Amino acid sequence: MTFQSINPATNEVIATYQVHSEEEIKASIDKAHAAFKDWRLTTMEHRAACLKRAAEILRDNKQGYALLITREMGKPINQALMEIEKCASACDHYANHSAEYLAQENVETNAAESFICYEPMGLILAIMPWNFPFWQVFRFAAPALMAGNGCLLKHAPNVIGCALAVEELFRQAGLPSGLFTTLIAEIESVEAMIANPYVSAVTLTGSCAAGSAVASLAGKYLKKSVLELGGSDPYVVLADADIELAAKVCTASRMNNNGQVCIAAKRLIVEEPVVAEFEKRLLEEMTTYTPGNPELETTTQGPMARQDLLDNIQRQVNASIEQGARCILGGTALDGQGFYYPATVLTDVTQSMTAFREELFGPVACIITAKDEDHAIELANDSEFGLGGAVFSRDIDKAKEIASHRIDTGTCVVNNLVLSDPRLPFGGIKQSGYGRELSHFGIREFVNIKTVYTS
Repeated sequence: MTFQSINPATNEVIATYQVHSEEEIKASIDKAHAAFKDWRLTTMEHRAACLKRAAEILRDNKQGYALLITREMGKPINQALMEIEKCASACDHYANHSAEYLAQENVETNAAESFICYEPMGLILAIMPWNFPFWQVFRFAAPALMAGNGCLLKHAPNVIGCALAVEELFRQAGLPSGLFTTLIAEIESVEAMIANPYVSAVTLTGSCAAGSAVASLAGKYLKKSVLELGGSDPYVVLADADIELAAKVCTASRMNNNGQVCIAAKRLIVEEPVVAEFEKRLLEEMTTYTPGNPELETTTQGPMARQDLLDNIQRQVNASIEQGARCILGGTALDGQGFYYPATVLTDVTQSMTAFREELFGPVACIITAKDEDHAIELANDSEFGLGGAVFSRDIDKAKEIASHRIDTGTCVVNNLVLSDPRLPFGGIKQSGYGRELSHFGIREFVNIKTVYTS
């Protein structure tokens, strides 16, 4: 069995990788566990030095890493360069703050001494997606390694080159051989990985179906799990919003990474008095995106990552139009080489339509009309997802109140787009998953929170 890495802009095969056998996977896990037993005894200073070196390697080789991302999954090169810098910033952040995040906490009790300490759990299995092939890995690995854990990476089959590049990068940064290991494996091998006694926890970023399957296996084998799943983020545009700003932000969010982002603006919910103006300005912004060669710095939109993803977004657009949505831009896959889909705008979208109910993982913006503010919030929350969201209003206090207490998401922003930041926790509710990554919440997901009590 082999995996192929295919350039989505040209349909050319970049590389072919042999899938690891069950015996090879078990041997790699054994080696990682042996490395973990030594790593867990290292000092925070030593671990921080390795992560700082990893950040240096990322920055020194950012052009090569970015090009690898672009060729394996189609991200425009400028965005791929930003992804590499973000990975470096995560390494720096955890190198600088993990000692603080995991510091011993003394608690006054009836004991002579009592305190809470944070101990590494063991090997963390990460099942990661293709859309941010470096960032998704560093988002889990930087805190996990600083906490003293080992890391096993099962990456998406179409970005194995990125997975192996990260493994080699960590080796160059000074990690013990095997501590961070890429497992080139089929889905059928995941249960044996989770069941392995050396695997202490599993983290997954992916679809709801994948999350449900992994959560079931984690429960079966009593392993801790963190899931970051899909999203259909509502961006609520109130009648008093700066419409020009809202249209610019919604477009930038929707079109980032060729529309393939969990926290992209997917349902644009606009109060009725300003729908016409918003639609006009959104159309102006969306038409500035022209698909092209993602390796060129002037390109703002590349191809979708795979043929099946292209087929699915076309299915969703067709279904929504049949259900009554009006397509005012794009709507049909482009002919020729590569998996290209144009910037597309659907309007007159309602709650019963595919575009409202399903996550659209592609460059398709959907405009939904709300009668008033309360209706807009009702529409925003009428979703099985709860990852991110945004509110646009010139009344900042009102917008903050809505963002804080009335929209059901893990993150909600005011007059801006949803982003992940190493300093802030990231994750969702409802079908968007559970647990948190990043900040001190993320590093504490995969530690043993231990109570020590001395009489």
